[in-house]
Amino acid sequence: MLYQIKNAVFFVFAGLLLSCNTTTADSVKEPPQPPEPDVYAFGFKLNDYRVVRDTIQQGDTFADIFLKNGFSYPQIFDINQKTRKTFNFRKIQPKKPYTFLFEKDSVHAPIAFIYQPSLLDYVVVHLQDSIHATKQTKEIKLRTFEAQGVINSSLSETLEEQRLSPLLAYDLSDIYAWSIDFFRLEKGDRFKVIYTQKYVDDSIYVGLNRIHAAYFEHRNNPYYAIEFESDAERGITEFFDENGKNLRRAFLQAPVQFSRISSRFNIRRHIAYYGRTKPHFGTDFAAPVGTPIRATASGTVVAASYTRGNGNYVTLRHNGKYQTQYLHMKKRMVRKGQKVKQGDIIGTVGMTGYTSGPHVCYRFWKNGKQVDPFKQKLPEAKPINAELKAKYMVHMQPLKEDLDCIEFYHSNQTLP
Repeated sequence: MLYQIKNAVFFVFAGLLLSCNTTTADSVKEPPQPPEPDVYAFGFKLNDYRVVRDTIQQGDTFADIFLKNGFSYPQIFDINQKTRKTFNFRKIQPKKPYTFLFEKDSVHAPIAFIYQPSLLDYVVVHLQDSIHATKQTKEIKLRTFEAQGVINSSLSETLEEQRLSPLLAYDLSDIYAWSIDFFRLEKGDRFKVIYTQKYVDDSIYVGLNRIHAAYFEHRNNPYYAIEFESDAERGITEFFDENGKNLRRAFLQAPVQFSRISSRFNIRRHIAYYGRTKPHFGTDFAAPVGTPIRATASGTVVAASYTRGNGNYVTLRHNGKYQTQYLHMKKRMVRKGQKVKQGDIIGTVGMTGYTSGPHVCYRFWKNGKQVDPFKQKLPEAKPINAELKAKYMVHMQPLKEDLDCIEFYHSNQTLP
C-alpha cells in the first residue's frame, strides 16, 4: 500500500515537472516583430510597392532606363508622347537619381517613375490607367539656428572658421547696409545671429532661409536688428533696432553688394589715366564684370545713356535735393522716365568709358553740388507709427533676450 502511494506521488510530481517544463517552454517564445514603419515619399506610401532606385549614368537615355526595367519600345514611345509637354526627358542629366514603383504581386505592374533633377524638384510619371506626368516640389522644413563670431580679419573668413554659410555675410550686409560700412570692419568687431535654414526629407540641407534677428558690434557700438512685418497687407518685412527705430535709411551705403571701395571721393586725386591731377567726384566700387548695380534710393531715371568718359551710365533723381549717378556700366537695365525703388537693379558693372578696371563710379549730388556721400547726414526712413511700434516692442523683446544669451567665443576657442 505504501509502495502504491509513493508511486502515485512520484507520477504526480513528474506530471508537475512536465507541466512546468511545458509552461516554461511556451513562455520563451520569440517576441512579435514590430510592424514595419510607414515610409512616404513623392506622394506614395513606399511600403505598398516594390521600389527600384538607381542613378542615371553617363550616356543613359530615357529609353535605356525604361528598357533596363522591363518596358518595351512601344510602351516607351507611348509614355514619351503623353508626358513630353510636361517634361522633356531628353534633358535628363547624369548622376541624378530616379525611382520606379511596381506592384508587389507576381506581375509587378508598373505604378510610377520618379526623376529628381534637383534636391527640391521631382517629376512623377504616373504609369497606371491614364499615363501623365506632373512636376512637384518637396516640402521645405525650416530649422532655427544661432551663431556668433569675432572678426579677426574679415567677415567672410570668420564665417568660414565657424563653418557657417557665406550667405550670412550677404544678408548681414543687406540688413546693416544703412548703418555699418562693411568695407571698413575692424578686428574685434563681432556679431550674433538667429536664422533659419531650409531642409527637405528631414535632414537634407538645401540652403539658407534668412536672418530673423542680429546683433553687430562695430567699433564698440552695438547695433540690434530684429525682423518685423511692418506692412502685412503688402507683405513688407523690415528690420528695427531695440528702440523700434527702422534700420533702413533713405540711401543705401553702396550701389553694389559686398564689394570694396577702390577709390574715394577726392578733389585733389591724381588720376593715372589722365596723367595729371584731376578731381574725383565719385566713389569707385570695384567688382567683377556683370555684378548687379542697385539704386541706392527710390527715384526717377533722368538719364540712361552713353558718353566717351562715363561709358554706359544712369542718373537718378530722388527728390528736389538729392541725385545719384552710376558710371561705366556693362549694361543699362532701366530707361529714362522709369520709376525705381531702393535696391532695384539698374545695371551691371562693366568697363565702359574711361576706366582701367571693372568698377562702378558712384556720384552723389546734394542741392546741385557733387559731395562725398559718406560725409553726409542722410535722411532716415519714415518712422513706424505708434500702434505698430507697440506690437513691435512685444515681438522684439524675446528675440533680443535670445540674442543677449548667445555667448561670444573667439575663433581660436573650441565651441561647446
